[in-house]
Amino acid sequence: MTISGTTSGPELLLELDRDSQDPLHRQLANGLREAIRSGRLAPYTRLPSTRVLASDLGVSRRLVVDAYGQLAAEGFLLSRHGSGTRVATVDAASSRGRAAVEASTRYDVDFLPGSPDLSSFPRNAWLRALRQGLAGLESDAFGYVAPKGLGVTRLAVADYLRRTRGVLADPQQIVLCSGATQAVALLAQVLRGTPLAMEDPGFWFHRMVLRHNGIEPLAVPADDDGLDVDALVDSGAQAVLTTPAHQSPTGVVLSAARRTTLMEWARAGNLIIEDDYDAEYRYDRAPVGALQGIAPDRVVYVGSTSKTLAPGLRIGWMVLPPSLVNAVVLHKSLADTGSSVMDQVAFAYLLQSGGYDRHLRQMRRRYLMRRNALRDALARYLPQATVLGAAAGVHLTIRLPDGTSTDDLVRRAADMRVRVEALAPCYAEPATAPAGLMLGYANLTESQIVRGVQVLAKALPV
Repeated sequence: MTISGTTSGPELLLELDRDSQDPLHRQLANGLREAIRSGRLAPYTRLPSTRVLASDLGVSRRLVVDAYGQLAAEGFLLSRHGSGTRVATVDAASSRGRAAVEASTRYDVDFLPGSPDLSSFPRNAWLRALRQGLAGLESDAFGYVAPKGLGVTRLAVADYLRRTRGVLADPQQIVLCSGATQAVALLAQVLRGTPLAMEDPGFWFHRMVLRHNGIEPLAVPADDDGLDVDALVDSGAQAVLTTPAHQSPTGVVLSAARRTTLMEWARAGNLIIEDDYDAEYRYDRAPVGALQGIAPDRVVYVGSTSKTLAPGLRIGWMVLPPSLVNAVVLHKSLADTGSSVMDQVAFAYLLQSGGYDRHLRQMRRRYLMRRNALRDALARYLPQATVLGAAAGVHLTIRLPDGTSTDDLVRRAADMRVRVEALAPCYAEPATAPAGLMLGYANLTESQIVRGVQVLAKALPV
């Protein structure tokens, strides 16, 4: 039995059984034919030369030539002098499957909450930052780096957070991670066994991450003033995951009185996990400083580039109390030994050069216009909706009249190629949630926003 991984051309998993009664040339032709039909070999893929494949498989070149010739005659391969042998376009099963998946998830208007304007990612600035950052990077940095992350990147993040969020950020207490999601997962592993609360409603995916890591979060209500701290005290929790600057998903800002009470609760020996997920975007007021700057020994500060640059970068950070640093670093090391050096280098230089600040200033102006377009469209075409929260962030949450079937609305809108997400999954008990939607606007043009709201008005169940 021989399995080939070619030395030239694509890697091919081809099995030849020399004990079989089937001739080897037929086994080879059948294997290639099946690889093309299943989509393992995509159209226009260049195959290894007959000489190379014969050497890899330990067979005669004539045998491979005959197999290639047979498949070319059947229309599976294209063979042209000077350009080698390539896979022809056939009706592959996996191609049909991919097309069906793509068609099922393509929308004319996608109100996906939490996404920035992906088309505005600063490609040129990022490439320049990567080139210039790499030019000054020592070769040792390409090895297994410290799980905390590169020192130059942690220093740049610390400077940025001190300047913009009032965070008391010691680079030695910063751990870089793969977005806020990994930060929450690592903290859950460290705090397993500690009663931990979460806002209700709160970001549904973080609730899933906590549960996946062995923590069933205690649901503490959030209202028009943010997290109900009295209810938090009554819950018996010793830690809380909260979004005080812009509550997720309602968008309200934690009131001054509750900030004071929450900090008193923390100083009594409890821990706050402050998810500052979109604090860079404030449109009608000065940003509220981070809680971490008030009590750095009782607050874990979590942030990322998912709302500012792109979630696909998977760049996040934690600013930790000294007592948690070693435990978090251990779990980060066991998770992946450290985040991508290339991304860390580019991000560090983007921060140091001022490119990050310039990008944020540009996006604030753009997002404000899109948010205003969404509010105006809701007022005109969907006046039944109540807009919640402060003018901030990259999404807007609306409440709908009592009795509205949100599931029907979401389904009807999808049938008209508009995607919206219901508010209900953000509640610990979705069945008791009020009717509402989360509308992301940052990744849409103003004309798309208006058209999407018009569709929602048509889709609203009577």
